[in-house]
Formats: sequence, C-alpha cells, structure tokens
Amino acid sequence: MSDTLTGKLLVAMPGIGDPRFDRTVIMMCAHDAEHAMGVVINKQKEDLTLDEVLGHLGLTVGEEAAERLVLDGGPVRPDRGYVLHSEDFEAGDATQSVAPGVRLTATRDVLEAVASDHAPASYVLALGCAGWDAGQLEDEIRHNAWLVVDFDKAIVFDATLDDKWARAIKTLGLDPSQLSQAAGNA
Repeated sequence: MSDTLTGKLLVAMPGIGDPRFDRTVIMMCAHDAEHAMGVVINKQKEDLTLDEVLGHLGLTVGEEAAERLVLDGGPVRPDRGYVLHSEDFEAGDATQSVAPGVRLTATRDVLEAVASDHAPASYVLALGCAGWDAGQLEDEIRHNAWLVVDFDKAIVFDATLDDKWARAIKTLGLDPSQLSQAAGNA
C-alpha cells in the first residue's frame, strides 16, 4: 500500500460487517498518518434532491439540476455538504485537489456556483462523509474490509448509483460474484 490513499476508491468487501458501508464505494479525499476522510459516491440520501438542499439554503437551482440526487456521503457530519467536482471550479484554499480531474469543496461557494450558470461541468453533492482515526483504515484494509481501486472519473461522477460497486471491483479484473463474504489472511 502506498503512503496515501488520497485519490483512490475504497470498495467495501462483501460481509464488511457494518450495514452503513454494505456495497459502498468511497472516494478518498484525504489520508495521512493522523486521519483519513472520504465521501461515499454510490448511496442516495433518501428522498432528497439538489433542489431541496439548495432551497433550504435560500438558493434556487435550474430545472436541469433540480432533480439531481443528493448522496449519503457517510455517517460523519451528516449535516455538512461535500461537493466532488471537476477542475473547472475553484474556491481558493477551500478547494482541494483529490485526484487528477477531481476536486473537493465543502463551502457555500460551490453550492452557489451549482445554483447558477457557473456550475462545474461534473459534480456530485453528498451530505456527510466517512472518517477514520490514525491507523484505523489501515487496520480495516489489513482485515479485508476494503479493496483499494484506482479512481475512475466515470465512476465518481456517473449519476447511476446501482452499479458503481460492481464496476469499481471489475476495474481490478475481478468478478464481484466471486468475492467471498468470509475474511481471512494468506
């Protein structure tokens, strides 16, 4: 494993043991010796649209984006918005590069851009994120809870959520139906 998982996808193994992460794909946004943070990119926040979220903030979104899904980004800070977006938007120090072609902004600036004619070409809005303390994620990977996959912009930004998990696994040349729910170490 490299020193950082920033810019990688974490893919939950069958039988991960935590129903919140069953068949989950996470875009890793930060990872160092002290902590790790990522955004779930394949789970919908039930019955919530972009129009509703932005309306709550007093912003009006155009018709084309109004029905976009809002993602359930994870159990940490579920009231905070995280926008993964293409490189054609930046809010200074509030925007961080996550992977080639993918950035993260978690300020109102990006939400105002999404509501205007200046939205990034590609973006997903998630409420909440996933987080780990020092060494916790590495321990979970050692115990076969996660597969680490190179990111794919199509998987990150695709509006179809149902097949992202299987597509991410297939990038490793694996058939998702062949993965075991039993964990073990060789």
